[in-house]
Amino acid sequence: MRRYVALVALVAMSVGFAGAAAAADPELPLVLEKNRWQPDVIKVKAGAPFVLVITNKDKGPEEFDMATPRIEKVIPAGKTVRLKMPALKPGKYPFVGEYHSETAKATIVAE
Repeated sequence: MRRYVALVALVAMSVGFAGAAAAADPELPLVLEKNRWQPDVIKVKAGAPFVLVITNKDKGPEEFDMATPRIEKVIPAGKTVRLKMPALKPGKYPFVGEYHSETAKATIVAE
């Protein structure tokens, strides 16, 4: 009987961990190279938070700058930063690299 109880407990824990892993926010790569964001359009599910995994391949820092919702984050040269993003309503959300706003332009599209 003890083995049966232990087995049931083990299965319940395994299912719980699998559910937690499945519930993790999706991670989307974003790369800054030659003062340009790649990709320049990122599609996300509306109403669901996500994580941008931003890698700066340039030799200088850049600031991720989004007006709505207001988000600013400096990405050091040669580093990768994980930026937790809030759930967005359906729509388009432009952002720039503030230090190179003429070339570092992109948009998040929530659908």
